[in-house]
Amino acid sequence: MSLKGKSIGFVFTGSFCTYRQAFRELEKLVEAGAQVQTVFSDAAQSIDSRFGAAADFLEEAGRITGNRPIRTIPQAEPIGPGSLFDLLVILPCTGNTLAKLAGGITDSPALMAAKAHLRNEKPLVLSISTNDALGMNMKNIGLLLNAKHIYFVPFGQDHPVKKPNSMIARTEFLLPALEAALEGRQYQPVICGA
Repeated sequence: MSLKGKSIGFVFTGSFCTYRQAFRELEKLVEAGAQVQTVFSDAAQSIDSRFGAAADFLEEAGRITGNRPIRTIPQAEPIGPGSLFDLLVILPCTGNTLAKLAGGITDSPALMAAKAHLRNEKPLVLSISTNDALGMNMKNIGLLLNAKHIYFVPFGQDHPVKKPNSMIARTEFLLPALEAALEGRQYQPVICGA
């Protein structure tokens, strides 16, 4: 299924080390002809890190998509009633976001976007980046793998020796994972080798 003409929400959360790949994939979506609207979590829009300044990330998202990012819970809430997106992706999806999503917590623009979008029974795609995927967050990944309308970008361990519990999505599979989700199926294999 082509992404051309599809309306896609693209949510940034706080795994700043993955932003280079996230912006590369955001550009690919726009190049594929998708209409993309970004949403920034509270952390993503306010924390400066060694990977860059939050203000620069917001500006870059606006430049690529031509749309100002959604930055508040009230701005994200209309995603549901307006059925604004064909698909929503969270890239990167941190362990914190995974845990809150699995627990039904809606305390940020990112989580409100996910909750609002899921009410329309449309696909939500998670591109995980978490240091505790094989630790405390494994139960949350398991719950979300089994949830209706939630799909994953294939993921695997990123540094099995240095960070044995850490897993990260293989963002090079984002576009085919989104296309599969629009067809109601999980792109396979969902777990990749190191």
